[in-house]
Amino acid sequence: MTVINFTKMQGLGNDFIILDYEEYKKSGKSPESLALELCNRNFSIGADGLIIVNPNPETEGADIGWIFYNSDGSEAQMCGNGIRCFAKYVTTKGLINKKEFSVETKAGLIIPKILEDGKVKVNMSKPVLDPAKIPVRAENPVNFDIEVMGGKVFQATAVSMGNPHCVIITEENTKMLALKHGREIELSPLFPSKTNVEFVKIISRNEINLDVWERGCAITLACGTGACASVVAAIINDLCDKKVKVNLPGGALVIEWEGNAENTDYDVFMTGPAELSFIGDIKV
Repeated sequence: MTVINFTKMQGLGNDFIILDYEEYKKSGKSPESLALELCNRNFSIGADGLIIVNPNPETEGADIGWIFYNSDGSEAQMCGNGIRCFAKYVTTKGLINKKEFSVETKAGLIIPKILEDGKVKVNMSKPVLDPAKIPVRAENPVNFDIEVMGGKVFQATAVSMGNPHCVIITEENTKMLALKHGREIELSPLFPSKTNVEFVKIISRNEINLDVWERGCAITLACGTGACASVVAAIINDLCDKKVKVNLPGGALVIEWEGNAENTDYDVFMTGPAELSFIGDIKV
């Protein structure tokens, strides 16, 4: 058995275990097995995901990198709440000595900025609506039909924020829909890489409510990339303006996007909190 040090952080209740690269190497285990072991809420620390700091990124222009795994041991391209926690972690520990920097991720370079109030604003890059790149098996990713058990049909919009999302805008109870249909849609053959699933209720042009079924995690209290994808979908459908408060079970994010249905070539910006939960050590 080996003892490793860890930090637990959360963004709107979406929680993560963060390991320095030396601690990860000391464990002698793969990221997949560590994620499965450490994220177990009954027998270990418990978390929605595992983040490993990569101090030596290979991408040109990257100041630092990360390795991210969901609690089920699957690697994820991106995680919005996770990247805010990562940004606070590396700046607090002095691994990065500037307020705005670039992070190497599987979704490309992501740029977080630590604000004066302690929140983190992240340039989440451009949304992807090319069906082949999301990926989704639909000719048009905007307002296509998706049928679930019982014959119920939703209209969905698929968006990638570095990871795939299926956004369903509805007047029904979004929490109940996520619980009832989230896993089925996640595993739908329409999504060859599986998908995150967002159920959205429009409150106004500047505010939405959101419940999320996360790929590889199930129901979570918040999803940053899901909030971004949901706002993009709402704007494309002319239901929201360019700056939107997104209410999630764990709290609120502010998402900004200058794009529209005719021109999606704009970066999405996400602003929200990231907080330390606790630090500790564990035998692995």
